[in-house]
Amino acid sequence: EAARRRADVHAVRSDAAGAALAVRFLDAFSGRLSGRVVSVYCPMRDEIDVRGLIGALATAGAQVVLPVMAGADLPLVFREWRAGDELLPGAFGVREPADDARVLTPDIVVAPLLAFDVAGNRLGYGGGYYDRTLRDLRAGGAIIAVGVGYDEQEISSVPGHTGDEILDMIITDRRTLRVGK
Repeated sequence: EAARRRADVHAVRSDAAGAALAVRFLDAFSGRLSGRVVSVYCPMRDEIDVRGLIGALATAGAQVVLPVMAGADLPLVFREWRAGDELLPGAFGVREPADDARVLTPDIVVAPLLAFDVAGNRLGYGGGYYDRTLRDLRAGGAIIAVGVGYDEQEISSVPGHTGDEILDMIITDRRTLRVGK
């Protein structure tokens, strides 16, 4: 159901939604991105398009990193990426930086989602990669976890599971939700 809803919205307004998301993201961090390491993802299927956000982050002085799957049941690692750098097909067909790209630890992690609720719960694809990664990063210090998607991906309650990590913020093409802890 969540995947179908996202696909329906994506088919109608993906370009405008991606641009609106980039504006909302920059506004949410108002001038606090310079020098920060921000993990974004390469969109696949009908995920909200974050390519405009990637460019806006670089312009704002952030260092962009992209997630790379290190293996089953392991946290993601993050490799540096700059406009023009080659992206190679990785696990599940996700485009990733080359193996020789520098590994960095992000301050802000942008995560795609299938669905979310206002409590900051995120429904992903079920592999637990972002949950493991957020848990690992939070154990090492303060990070900000931001779920991004279409506003229509909100549901009343995401079913929780042991090990699920709560997002700090959810930014959609129409609003920004700051989740209290």
